[in-house]
Amino acid sequence: MNKSRETTVVMDARKDDSGYETAVKLLQAGEVVAFPTETVYGLGADATNDEAVRKIFEAKGRPADNPLIVHIADFQQLDAIVSEIPDVARICMEKFWPGPLTLILPKGPTLSKYVTANLPSVGIRMPNHPVAMRLIRQTGLPIAAPSANRSGRPSPTCAQHVWEDLKDRIPLILDGGETAVGLESTVLDCTVSPPIILRPGEITQEMLQQVIGDVSMDAGLLEEHHAPKSPGMKYTHYAPQGDMTVLEGDPKRIRTSIRELCQQMLLEQPNQRVGVLLTTNQTGDEAFCEQLDQMGVEWIIRPQGNADIQETGQHLYQWLREFDEKNVAKILAEGVPVQGFGAAVMNRMRKAAGHSIIRV
Repeated sequence: MNKSRETTVVMDARKDDSGYETAVKLLQAGEVVAFPTETVYGLGADATNDEAVRKIFEAKGRPADNPLIVHIADFQQLDAIVSEIPDVARICMEKFWPGPLTLILPKGPTLSKYVTANLPSVGIRMPNHPVAMRLIRQTGLPIAAPSANRSGRPSPTCAQHVWEDLKDRIPLILDGGETAVGLESTVLDCTVSPPIILRPGEITQEMLQQVIGDVSMDAGLLEEHHAPKSPGMKYTHYAPQGDMTVLEGDPKRIRTSIRELCQQMLLEQPNQRVGVLLTTNQTGDEAFCEQLDQMGVEWIIRPQGNADIQETGQHLYQWLREFDEKNVAKILAEGVPVQGFGAAVMNRMRKAAGHSIIRV
């Protein structure tokens, strides 16, 4: 069990040089530090130090067979942590790094066995965030870093989320503001041909195919009951405290179903709090939300379109945490089209709901 410890927050790490100095010393001494990336906040440790990496699992309550992604700030760091770089991986590095793309490569000899969960491969990425890049460069270390939250919870997109989940469990949080992407990186397995997407993210299948040709999607992402290829893919992730259901299909029918389900839930348990997450912008939204207000339902609404899918992804985990703050016991979430970045948004929504899906 993790011992209680005092947690310090560096309020604006982008401007506080002393925060970097403290973080570097902690990481080099085998400690863990939370820091921002463009995707979500990460909980980092020296990827070559067994004891340091174990502290990540301890602080998060993370299963030991769930491998970690290693973050680098310089291409020269690859030499010691991977044994081979396929041509498709080099092309992806040149095109998308630094950025929200993790590449699965054959592991090298220096990494901790706990980073890879004893697998022959490792996930590597170069984050596109000034705080992360400066921190990694100054440590001179490859930094293993999963999301900086309690395992299974919605990932943190601001320092406050990290504090809520990990205060008194880690020594330092670098506050670099709200993250820009809001969802974890795309994970592309480059140890197979053609490469396979193990986790969708902002770098979409279409974007990858334009650069390297054929790219497939892991069957575990497409079929709910298909065995996942990667151990970490089998666990529940991103889940709010309340029970969540995702509604997919025609937007108008979804609204009708949401209204009926809210009425049914409140009839069965009048004292429970019900929440609704709406991701489309429809005629009559104001009247619909007034109906939800009259029922006492907590609602969050955001417009939808190609640009606004980005907003849904950026704020999804924040919205789920807002429902937690309001003690919402049941959440009904409107799905988004599974195209482009929408594939990543729906992947997270479905996993947050434990694949409780209603198709209308």
